[in-house]
Amino acid sequence: MFRLLTNRRVLQGGALMGVLLIVALWPEPTAVDVGNVTRGALAVTIDGKGETRVHHRFVVAAPVAGTVEPIELVPGNGVERGKTVVARLHPDPPPQLDTAGRAEATAAVEIARTALVLARAEEDRAIAALELANSELKREQELFEGGLTTRQSLEARRNLVGSAEESVNAAQYGTATATAELDHARARLMPARMGLAYGVIEILAAVDGVVLRRFREGEGVVTAGEALVEIGDPSHVEIVAELPPADAAKVESGMRVDVEHWGGDTPLAAWVERVEPVESTKAPAPGVEEPPSQVIINFEDDRAAWRAMGEGFHVEVRIAIWEAEDVVRVPPDALFQVGEQWEVYVVQNGRARRVPVELGERTNQQVEVRKGLNAGQQVVLNPPETLTDNARVAARDE
Repeated sequence: MFRLLTNRRVLQGGALMGVLLIVALWPEPTAVDVGNVTRGALAVTIDGKGETRVHHRFVVAAPVAGTVEPIELVPGNGVERGKTVVARLHPDPPPQLDTAGRAEATAAVEIARTALVLARAEEDRAIAALELANSELKREQELFEGGLTTRQSLEARRNLVGSAEESVNAAQYGTATATAELDHARARLMPARMGLAYGVIEILAAVDGVVLRRFREGEGVVTAGEALVEIGDPSHVEIVAELPPADAAKVESGMRVDVEHWGGDTPLAAWVERVEPVESTKAPAPGVEEPPSQVIINFEDDRAAWRAMGEGFHVEVRIAIWEAEDVVRVPPDALFQVGEQWEVYVVQNGRARRVPVELGERTNQQVEVRKGLNAGQQVVLNPPETLTDNARVAARDE
């Protein structure tokens, strides 16, 4: 009896030791980093640097040859059309025109007068188009508030209004330029009427705006048509961003843009107006085979936030070349490739399950998953090569 009890105790002790040995030798779960599969918006962007510039510019030039007094206006000074004296010019004695010269000058006046008529007609047409665009935008806004149209359609109407405003400003500057050309032509034909023989010509600003640059500061001799001051319209500032040709090829007019690092806390809304190549004479950057392309970007309607920037501000732009409001997203660090198949490890009940996935668009922070995952699942980030399917895992303590 004693021997039987002893054998039983020995067997029980051996079994206990075996269990303890198995537990001791049982592999610990692999510590891994985990991330979440989420659902939400995703935007693929092309990022670049840009510089602001005043779009509409007007160059004030000397109507005739002479000596210009020191120009007191400096960049940033505001000017008023027909009132602000931009420069004072002491004209040279007018040349005597022979018959051929007078005929040529007369023809130049007629050509300039015709150009001015056409410019004013274009300005009238642009103003009428703007009035129509504003009317259609108002109607589209009412339809949107009533749920009868989409936000995309409303934004398209807003873009049309912006383009119409751009056309009006361009037409107004065209009229100012044509007016200056006519004055120049008349000055050559009728110098006596402008007091050129003895008086001083006060050259007035032909447009409202601010001085962007001075081509000349001190007193000096100028020729007819020589540039003196450049004036711009500060109410129309645009961004010029330079992108590699491969990136620029993906950009289209109307794409949404976020403008960052402009001096404010939140990005400014903007949109792509057009993409144009840089002049072929511009040398490419070191290491770049082709010269970059220029992307012209316009701000949205909220002018109060960006009007203070003016000319020459450096900003960063994010151009959304693809975006969706509701997609399944996974961190890119969770993905690994087996042949041509992308896979992830999904954490389920303490184990890592290998799951093939079908991917869509991607960014540096998120990747679209079209098939294989659902929002709310956890995935292993940067899975180690030693990790196998169905292996025990535990989230690493942060």
